[in-house]
Amino acid sequence: MGSSSSSYAPKTVYLDVDGKVQRVIFSRHCSPCDIRELLCTSSNIARNTAILLVDSEGALISIDPTMPTNSPSNLYKVVPHTSEGEVKEDVFQNVLSQVAEQFSRAFRINELKTEVTNRLAVLEKRVELEGLKVVEIEKCKYDMKKLRDEVMSRASVRVNCNCKYNFSDDGKKLSPRRDVPSYPKYTLSQETIEALKKPTFDVWHWEHNEMLSCLEYMYHDLGLVKEFNMNPITVKRWLLAIQENYRDNPFHNFRHCFCVSQMMYGMLHLCNLKDKLSMTDMCVLMTAAVCHDLDHPGYNNTYQINARTELAVRYNDISPLENHHCAVAFQILSTPECNIFANVEPESFRQIRQLKLVMIKCCDISNEVRPTEVAEPWVDCLLEEYFMQSDREKSEGLPVAPFMDRDKVTKPTAQIGFIKFVLIPMFETFMKLFPQIEEVMVQPLRDSRDHYEELKQIDDAMSEAQKKKTENMSLGGNKK
Repeated sequence: MGSSSSSYAPKTVYLDVDGKVQRVIFSRHCSPCDIRELLCTSSNIARNTAILLVDSEGALISIDPTMPTNSPSNLYKVVPHTSEGEVKEDVFQNVLSQVAEQFSRAFRINELKTEVTNRLAVLEKRVELEGLKVVEIEKCKYDMKKLRDEVMSRASVRVNCNCKYNFSDDGKKLSPRRDVPSYPKYTLSQETIEALKKPTFDVWHWEHNEMLSCLEYMYHDLGLVKEFNMNPITVKRWLLAIQENYRDNPFHNFRHCFCVSQMMYGMLHLCNLKDKLSMTDMCVLMTAAVCHDLDHPGYNNTYQINARTELAVRYNDISPLENHHCAVAFQILSTPECNIFANVEPESFRQIRQLKLVMIKCCDISNEVRPTEVAEPWVDCLLEEYFMQSDREKSEGLPVAPFMDRDKVTKPTAQIGFIKFVLIPMFETFMKLFPQIEEVMVQPLRDSRDHYEELKQIDDAMSEAQKKKTENMSLGGNKK
């Protein structure tokens, strides 16, 4: 029992912070990333700063849970690591690695089983060695049974995520409407036609029927309908089937589909890709944008895997949502009423694949490229969907990612890191191929980063003021 409790004991190190001794305590199960953030905070260094840890003789100390402890007479010191060239080169990869590490750490089921086993061992030892009273013994037995049931349920229960398409019946096919879709044909004004080509397009003032007409116009304007001899009525049926198979989620809905498709259409025009890509390439890009989140249930891959939903089991925990979106898209396209690609040569889909993948990803996460009044409501929608998932994870006893927890995340904190370390590096890389996007796409991202950093400073100042006010009130009460 002694070895079990020592394995959970926290570790303490002592730092030299501006000539003062600062004690830092952390769990032995913390990740190196968490320890670095704790060291930065304790040394009054910005959390995202690259740091080194050195002892009194200047030797480097590894920053991980196995790092050696020290004493107040042999202090460690945190030193910012300012190799600018290396930071610029590796920052994007480092952030992705940290995100992957956090996801991996949060959802390692083996560690959960080990923890439960250890807790069971402690309870069993208590029953065996400490001679508890009968009531206490019965309570311990109840706790052990509850923990065992939890492990068994985690290992065997499959959660139904209520996707529209249950593929347990392999013979089931999607049956789109055979009649001509009833949405009216809108005549787009010249002003709307020009606005559709720009990232500044305001997507919030359009009804579903109007967005369908805009998507239909894009396919005609790019020459795809004529090039591949598509039946215009089939195109209308196909678009309506697409719209009907997006759910009413706060974020992953048909308006998001339209946003991504409109941004793709705008990039094709802005980068003059109509003169550089084949018609097949443009058809692939537009169709991928339209179909990319079909039947999204509002709960991400992490939830699907942890909750062992039907989708996760079907796709063996390998990108279950992406596989599902693709499957639904092919279900729609496999029907005669909606097969608009009968004359497209599949072999040509493989051309310039990497560029197309980057463009689709850029468009999918491009909300912050748009003006603030258009982009900011999307943040609210995304956080609402995140909170909906984290609330469900808490109620089901599943791990919760910090960036989804309503008790830990704010709008500025949610956006700053994402813009700085994902959006800006990705779009700046794309800008090397197409410099014309800097003014209308990259600069708005930089402005958005500055906007959220200002909001965070305001939030921090308000929190500090509230803290001081609480402390003053407490001191005043003690004086009385």
